Amino acid sequence: MPEPAIPLYRPLLADAEVEASRRALLSGWVAQGPEVAAFEREWAAAVGAAHAVAVSSGTAALHLALVVAGVEPGDDVVTVSHSFVATANAVRMCGARPVFIDVDPATGNLDPAALAAACTPRTRAVLPVHQVGMPADLAAIVAVARPRGIAVVEDAACAAGSEIRWNGAWERIGRPHGDLTCFSFHPRKLVTTGEGGMITTASAEHAARLRLLRSQGMSVPPEVRHVTTRVVVEEYPVFGYTYRMSDIQAAVGRAQLARLPEIVARRRALAARYAELLADVPHVTPPAEPPFARSNWQSYGVRLADDVDQATVLARMLAAGIATKPGIMCAHREAAFPRTSWHCGVGGAPCDASGAPCPHLVASERRRDHGLILPLFHDLADAAQVRVARALRAAREP
Repeated sequence: MPEPAIPLYRPLLADAEVEASRRALLSGWVAQGPEVAAFEREWAAAVGAAHAVAVSSGTAALHLALVVAGVEPGDDVVTVSHSFVATANAVRMCGARPVFIDVDPATGNLDPAALAAACTPRTRAVLPVHQVGMPADLAAIVAVARPRGIAVVEDAACAAGSEIRWNGAWERIGRPHGDLTCFSFHPRKLVTTGEGGMITTASAEHAARLRLLRSQGMSVPPEVRHVTTRVVVEEYPVFGYTYRMSDIQAAVGRAQLARLPEIVARRRALAARYAELLADVPHVTPPAEPPFARSNWQSYGVRLADDVDQATVLARMLAAGIATKPGIMCAHREAAFPRTSWHCGVGGAPCDASGAPCPHLVASERRRDHGLILPLFHDLADAAQVRVARALRAAREP
C-alpha cells in the first residue's frame, strides 16, 4: 500500500474557530463591527503596537499603508522582486514604480548594503519583506531610510509571531519598527481568517487615515453609524476603498491569535527537526536565522546546489507523494511586469539587461531557481519529516 500523500500546508482550524464564527453569525452583525474592533485591540497588544487596523487582505494592507505613507504616482518605492507578486503589485496600485534591489543570499531578504545606492530624490518609501516569516535586517534598513526622510513600510504578510532583536531586547514583528507593518491572514499564514489583513502603526494619525480609507472615505464608520442614537448623515471627504474585514473573519482571527504562541513554538520545533535531518544532505542547504532574528517558520525553504536540477527534484518529490514548491517567485520575470514598469536599483538606473537573467538581481534569481519549499504545518508528524528528508536525499540520484 502506498504511503499517504504529504501536503505542503494544512491550516490549523478546530472547534474554537467554529464556535467563534458561530458567535459572529448568531450576533446578527456579520460585517465590520465589534469583533473587528476586538481583534484589532488584541492584535495590537500581541505585537506591542499602539494601533492596529484590520482590512480585507494582505494586499489591501500593503496598498493602504503605502498610500498613508505618502506614496503617489511618479514616486519610487525600493523593494525586492523576490517576493510574492502582491508586494510589487501594491506599489503599482499607487501609480508608483517598484525599484528592485537584490536580496541577501543567506536570508532571501532585502540587502541593506544595496539600499542606499537605490535611493534617489524620487524615493518615497522602502518596502522590505520578512520573507516566509524570516525577519529582515530592519535596524540597517531604518538607518538608511530615516536620515533621508523615506518611509519604511514592512511587508510582514508571513511574519505573525516572528521576532527581531531591537535595542538589545526581543520584540515582535509588527511593533512596528518602521512606520507601518502589514500582515496577511491568507490560509497559508500562521493566523488565518480565510482572507484578511492587518496594519499596525505607532501613529494615531496614520491609524485614523487608514480607518477612513478602508471604508470608502466615509466620515462615520459603519460600526458607529449602526449604533448611534441620533440621526447621522455621513460624508465622503476623501476618495477611499472597500477594504473592510467582516466580523465573521475577525471572530475566527481572534480564536487563531489566542494560540499563536503555541503555533510558533510548534513550527520552530519542526524547523529545528528539519535542520537536523538535512544537515548531512550534500546537495541541500537548510535555512538559518541571523543573530537578530527569530522566525515563525511560516515556510521552510532549502537551497539546492547549483548543479541540481530543480524541476527534477520537484517531480521526484511529487512521485514520492510529497508536495513541494519552487523557491519564492521573482516579480521582474513575470509577464505582468514588463521592463518599462520597474527599475533596477543600481544607482537608481534601469537595468540594461534585455530580459532574465538580470545581472543586478543574481541572488534573487538564484534563490528562485534553486530554492525548494518543503511541507510544514502544525500537525506534521516526525515520521513524515523523516520521509521528506529521505526523499530529498534520494532526489538527486540517477
